[in-house]
Parts: sequence; structure tokens; C-alpha cells
Amino acid sequence: MPFDAARVKAILFDLDGTLADTDDEYIRRAARLMGPVRLLFPRQDPTSFLRWGVMTVESPMTALMVFPDWLGIDDKLVALSNWLEDLRPRRRAVGHFVLMAGAMAMLQALSARYPLGLITARSERATLEFVEQFGLAPFLKVVGSAQSAPHTKPYPDPVIWAAKKLGVAPQSCLMVGDTTIDILTGLRAGAQTVGVLCGFGERAELERCGANLILPTTANLTQAMLQ
Repeated sequence: MPFDAARVKAILFDLDGTLADTDDEYIRRAARLMGPVRLLFPRQDPTSFLRWGVMTVESPMTALMVFPDWLGIDDKLVALSNWLEDLRPRRRAVGHFVLMAGAMAMLQALSARYPLGLITARSERATLEFVEQFGLAPFLKVVGSAQSAPHTKPYPDPVIWAAKKLGVAPQSCLMVGDTTIDILTGLRAGAQTVGVLCGFGERAELERCGANLILPTTANLTQAMLQ
């Protein structure tokens, strides 16, 4: 179905690979840790291999995350993870995320016209750390983590939950994300979807999944919505 900007009354964003440049940051960290093994790669650069590996396991790993949610133990696992993290000295302060290029200007521009929301499969703690690090609270009317709705992505629950919070119909929402999981979440809720190519997703798989629009980066959404 062709993208129809006139239908959109609210915009919902994924976090990793959409607003946060987490994917490339993980790959850069892994490349640094490879040490002498880097000599085995062309130009001693394992980046392409690491990106292929991350993209290959991304969908299966995301699917595995659904099982605790389905079994009803996701909240308990998150509580356990937070407890274990609190037991050890903090390795990092708030400030470990990397904001996607152009994301701040895009949020500023779009928030003047649309209510915006963030829905992610991350824990509440990590989600709020991201929002705090970049001061995004003024632009986001709703912030949802893996525990906000009864079920997390790829169930439609996060979009339905956010739409209710924003006072709009799910069909009037636009779900923006970089993976097929994000696209499926939006479509199953009846929302329009935008796939962005600045994260894990590739154009072919996002097209097959049924994304209404595909953009090179999240920042390109400004022109798509305000032209």
C-alpha cells in the first residue's frame, strides 16, 4: 500500500538502529576487541564481516526475546538483570548511547506538528537512560519499553498501547524502525510503517515485509512528512 502522510496523526519510533546508532557502535567495539585477528581481513578491517554476522543473527535473536514475554516471565528476568547490575560497580554512566545523525533536528521539527512516541524492546531502565542522555523528554509524548504493553514486539501491543496513550487510533499512527520486527509490529496494529536503512535492516527484506515507505536514514523522515 502506498504511503499516505495525510493519514498520520502520531509517529512512533524504534530505538536501536532508528534513533540510536547502536548497531554501528556495537560493530566498532567488536572490531577493537579483535586485536591481532584483524590481520586476517582485507585491509585489516573486519567491519564488513562483523556487520554481516550481526545482521544474520539479528532476526533469530529478536525472535528468541519473544519467548520470555510469551511465557510471562519477562518482567521477572528484567528485575533479575537490574538486581545483578546494581550489585556491581557501574561500568558506565549515562552517556553510552550514540544518537543517530540528524535525529535531534528531525525530532524537533516533527514534534511541532505531531505527537511523537518511542517504543522499544529494551528494558525500562535502558530506555529512560537513552531519553535522559539526549534530553528527548520534551519531544516524546509517550515512552514505552519492553514492559509497557502486555506483549512486546513483534506483537501489535506496543503500538496499540502508545496510540491509546496519545489519544489516536492505531491506524493513524506511523511506526518507524530499521528491522522487519518493527514493520510487523506496526502492520499488525493497522499502522503505516517506514523502514529506515541506517540500522540492521536491508531494503529487500523491509520491502518483502510490507513497509509503506523506505528511507535511507531516520532523518529523511522530516522531508517525507513536512514537504
